[in-house]
Amino acid sequence: MARNNNQSRDSDTEYALPFEQEIAGLYRQIGGLEQAQAGGGRDYSAEIRQLRTQYVSLLTKTYENLTAWETVQVSRHPQRPLGGDYIERIVKHFVELHGDRRFGDDRAIRCGFGRIGTEKAMLIAQHKGRDTKERLECNFGMCHPEGYRKALRVMKMARKFQLPVVCLLDTPGASPGIGAEERGVAEAIAVNMLEMSRLATPIVVVVIGEGASGGAIGIGVGDRIAMMQYAWYSVISPEGCAAILWRTGEKAPEAAEALQLTAKNMLAHDLIDNIIPEPLGGAHRDPTEAANNVERHIVRALRELKGLSTDRLLEQRYIRWRRMGKVLHTDQVLQPAKQ
Repeated sequence: MARNNNQSRDSDTEYALPFEQEIAGLYRQIGGLEQAQAGGGRDYSAEIRQLRTQYVSLLTKTYENLTAWETVQVSRHPQRPLGGDYIERIVKHFVELHGDRRFGDDRAIRCGFGRIGTEKAMLIAQHKGRDTKERLECNFGMCHPEGYRKALRVMKMARKFQLPVVCLLDTPGASPGIGAEERGVAEAIAVNMLEMSRLATPIVVVVIGEGASGGAIGIGVGDRIAMMQYAWYSVISPEGCAAILWRTGEKAPEAAEALQLTAKNMLAHDLIDNIIPEPLGGAHRDPTEAANNVERHIVRALRELKGLSTDRLLEQRYIRWRRMGKVLHTDQVLQPAKQ
């Protein structure tokens, strides 16, 4: 949904993350002085300037040193831009397509034709929903098998019309419900991975928030993979990992560190190609700037891929995915370092 210029103020006053309490306190002080100055006629401009300097300095220092768990919290901020927000901000003339032609239409995945910058594309975006009603309709971004099948249907349509595919990932995981299991959610994800690996058209993938497990990879096989600065990407959520290893969700911060799920970690491990910068304090503080950064990355990637022949495109995609992951053999791990 479109955001106005007061987004930064709203994000600081309406909801503050646990590690942002001091930041929120400074912002409230600034707001109080501004109101007092407007209502009483007294000049507080010097005090306001000083507090603003402190605010920016503290915000910069805090976000330069986020832990993995704090990054997860930022990615889940209730005012963070969602898939639908990016569609409204960066996709012109969007024509949405519905249904998998087998079971139904999954609101957790939005698909359609549109123009991003100067490039025509097929956009596939996971969407969590903004308010309670929409979140329930979207199953909180947890896609059902019909969502993945809808995505695959429109990908094949994009190939037919020689259009590139752009996928925006933001999900806590695929739907874990009985209905999803009965309709073959694991099979749907596996088929998507197979078909995307050989889809004869460029695919650009961006993790805009949460990128959890098969729920993300079901539309995440591409030629260029990027993450927003405060997004995360992992085989499992920190809570799920903590529940398995320690049998308690309270260990989620430790699990987040162990999973190395931040954008910096993913780039260091060669699991993504680029990190898209976010505005100071996260995308929720300036959704317009965040959307502009995503649009610039997508347009640049599409232009790079347009120049490749289909054979070269598929060859590079195959090589890119085959080189992911580095294996250490037991003897390499246990062998003492040479003096």
